[in-house]
Amino acid sequence: MHEDVARRWTIEALAREVGMSRSALTLRFSRRVGRPPLDYLTRWRMILAERELARGRGVPEVAAAVGYASQSAFAHAFKRTMGHTPRGK
Repeated sequence: MHEDVARRWTIEALAREVGMSRSALTLRFSRRVGRPPLDYLTRWRMILAERELARGRGVPEVAAAVGYASQSAFAHAFKRTMGHTPRGK
């Protein structure tokens, strides 16, 4: 997922990539990382987005780069995850 952060990942697709069942992947990933795979992916996307926004890239560009087709969906996910809007702390 790190190599293609913008991809529309699902548990099924991740499990296929690593050759595991969905439930085994979720359990093992959660134990090792401390959160389920898709929660981790959302957090990772927002960390990357925050870096790019700090470098001056615009919200529409960053949203697309981290896998969001809609600025609104991106802004909502960003605020839920990071605690502030993409436009500032």
